[in-house]
Amino acid sequence: MSNPVITHQPGAGSYGTNVQTGEWSTGLCSCCSDILVCALGFICPLALSCFTANKYGENACLACVPGGMTAMRTHMRLTYGIQGTICNDALMTCCCGLFETCRMAREIRIRNGDV
Repeated sequence: MSNPVITHQPGAGSYGTNVQTGEWSTGLCSCCSDILVCALGFICPLALSCFTANKYGENACLACVPGGMTAMRTHMRLTYGIQGTICNDALMTCCCGLFETCRMAREIRIRNGDV
């Protein structure tokens, strides 16, 4: 009895409906492309952060933990095959917090087919 030779490694599973393009589906300032996310983000940013964490499959309280959104952005970026670095993730969530949270929420909604 011989062992079969593996000539092809299985790939990583993909999530959602988009093909992994190496980039975010929307730009940082594309707030008007999803009015629900935009409105929730500007009325109550914490609610949007909790909503985003929950839709991504994380505990909603992750939004309240220091560094939680940075960790989620890094995981999301790696899961969806988006180019970037951990340093960039930290800078984007720290310096562009609301806009980045809106982009992450839009990305999840697009990948899940909610938009």
